[in-house]
Amino acid sequence: MAVKIRMTRLGRHKDPFYRIVAADSRYARDGRYIEQIGTYDPSAKGEKANINEELALKWLKSGATPSDSVRSILSEKGLIQKALKGDK
Repeated sequence: MAVKIRMTRLGRHKDPFYRIVAADSRYARDGRYIEQIGTYDPSAKGEKANINEELALKWLKSGATPSDSVRSILSEKGLIQKALKGDK
């Protein structure tokens, strides 16, 4: 099972809101997921992403691959670097 960390879209038309989730890569984008890691609101002022660091690090260390957009969010928070330091 290939686990990916990606975003599922919520919200109404032209007002998106996203959940950051760990999901099997075979599941539909907005379908079933294993665990919710955080949220991302692109229309918010200031803090756009709320991420549970413990869950994100757990999935990154267990081999889950983040999508490009989630990778940039995690990099801004410094979680990619923490996960890489933990592997050494």
